[in-house]
Formats: sequence, C-alpha cells, structure tokens
Amino acid sequence: MRIPFLAPRQREFSIAPLSSADLAAVAAIHREDFSRPWGDGEFAGLLAQDTVFGFAAREVGHGAEGPVGFVLARLAAGEGEILTVAVARSHRRLGLGWQLMDAVLRELHARRADALFLEVDESNAAAIALYRRLGFLQVGRRPNYYANEKGPAAGALVMRRDLR
Repeated sequence: MRIPFLAPRQREFSIAPLSSADLAAVAAIHREDFSRPWGDGEFAGLLAQDTVFGFAAREVGHGAEGPVGFVLARLAAGEGEILTVAVARSHRRLGLGWQLMDAVLRELHARRADALFLEVDESNAAAIALYRRLGFLQVGRRPNYYANEKGPAAGALVMRRDLR
C-alpha cells in the first residue's frame, strides 16, 4: 500500500541570471567535464563583456550551496552563440540542461536575435539529443576540435536554431 503523503518530493530548481558571485562554482562544474576547463577569471572576463550573458540553475531550498548548472551565451550582430553549458554530475537527468537552454532562447527572442549557434562534442549523445529536441539542426562539423587527454581529439558538430 502506498501512502500518498510519503511520495517523494520532486526537486525544484530556479533559473536566474549568472552573477560574479557564481563564478567559482561555475568553474568547478566546468572542471567536471572539460579537458581544458575555464577558470573563474576566464568566466569573469567573459561575463564582463556587454555581449555576454548567462544563467545559473539552483536547487530551491539549497541556494546557498551555489549553482548546480549554468549556461554562458553571447549575442552579436543578431546571432547568438552558446559559449559553454554544463550541469553538475550530481544533478544530471533532471531537466536542467533544457531549462538553461530555454532561458537563453527566451532572452534571445526578447532581444530579437535571428539565430542561435553552438558546438557540441560529436560523442556527447545526450547533449546532441537535447539540442535536436530544442530544434537545432547540424550545419557543420569541425574535425579534431576537442582535445582529449585520454585519446584522439573529438570532432565538434556545429548546430543552429533559427529564432525567426
């Protein structure tokens, strides 16, 4: 017999603009997956640019622990670009990638952007599936784009989503 009030509580997350206070946590998340991770100084330099913006995901009720995912994007000449996006390994498969990308898409629509571009490691099946569900199409490929300490460099797929 299931007791309804003992059902597991669904985890909730908030998506808010990325701030300089988030950069150390963002750099730590970036280190989990990138062979050449960016440091908090690199993130600070990018976020200081007028054309760059980002969003952080925080678990509701755990905000003091810092972001558990983030996205950094740029808008120039009507075209958006995802610079990087990552979700902490401990918080994957909860829909955070979708929520972060949705926040970027909403921001770009508000700014009347024409398109959004990104590059993704061609071996990252989960990310590619997410981007396809979001309406991105492959428009190019860059061989040997991502360095890999454990083997040969991986290629990158260049993907685009029209916004108008």
